[in-house]
Amino acid sequence: MVTAMRQCRFAILLTGLLLMLPVFLRADAPQSALHPAGPAAAEISHLARFVLILFLIVAAVMWILILLVLTRPRGSFDEHAPIHFERGYSWIWIGGFAVPIVILATVFVSGLRANSHFPIHDGPAHPADIRITGHQWWWDIEYLSGGVNQYFRTANEIHIPAGRPVDIELDSVDVIHSFWVPALHGKVDLVPGQVNHIRIEADQPGTYSGQCAEYCGAQHANMKLLVIADRPEEFERWEENQRQDSRQAVDEQQRAGQDLFLSRPCGLCHTIRGTLANGRVGPDLTHIGSRQKIAANMLPNDDANLAAWITHAQALKPASEMPDITQFDGRQLQAMVAYLRQLQ
Repeated sequence: MVTAMRQCRFAILLTGLLLMLPVFLRADAPQSALHPAGPAAAEISHLARFVLILFLIVAAVMWILILLVLTRPRGSFDEHAPIHFERGYSWIWIGGFAVPIVILATVFVSGLRANSHFPIHDGPAHPADIRITGHQWWWDIEYLSGGVNQYFRTANEIHIPAGRPVDIELDSVDVIHSFWVPALHGKVDLVPGQVNHIRIEADQPGTYSGQCAEYCGAQHANMKLLVIADRPEEFERWEENQRQDSRQAVDEQQRAGQDLFLSRPCGLCHTIRGTLANGRVGPDLTHIGSRQKIAANMLPNDDANLAAWITHAQALKPASEMPDITQFDGRQLQAMVAYLRQLQ
């Protein structure tokens, strides 16, 4: 009876593993490290699949050996016969030392190849292309190509040219965060006072989602990011547009929204280049209208969400640094949204 129960448990365990295997190996899972779109992620994916298959083989061998012992006929061994230690030593050396050493060494060497995409020195041979600074709970992104006068800042949405490696400098101003875009790379921490580096590359144009992978506070789950890989010529046009100052308001409603933005505390926290707003507490809003999402990619960037974020940010993302601004009437709120939405 005991042997039958053990066999039943083994069958259930094996069935569960087989049912879970497609979940690990499927190629269409969103934000999946097993759906690589860049060379670094491909190395990690290959290593993960190799280790998974190796684990299944080792587990199968172990279960077979266990079953052989559990199902052996009674009396097949003389319980009173003396134990021959010399005969058992070979099993200890092979099963306890040789096989584990070979397996672990193979995994270690394979891991070194995957780790070649994680710079562990003081920094890349040339300056970084992008500097990312982690905040609670959003990403400050500064593009460093060209001269100092060509630098520009954005937030939460990273554009890169497809097919080219991009060196990124990582830092944090408060707690430890972790930069993770599974389809492009592994995790690299953002540590206050310590600059880390990562090199990402997208094989094809597309949008790749990521997130903070280190618990960093109440809104950790809503500290998301997007990496948008553009065709090289599209990236150059985007980059040139981002270097420009903000668009000027073109109608009465937009001008009213601009006046409201500059007359209220908004400009003390946010920057809109080309205006008097020069705050550094919150994200740069110079081209907020061109971004796909707001609130660290928590909400789609449309009129309704933008209005809700302006007036009731704490209801949407409690404990964030964005305060509720409820002193706007309906007409003022529409003007503010119209002004921000045209900042393309």
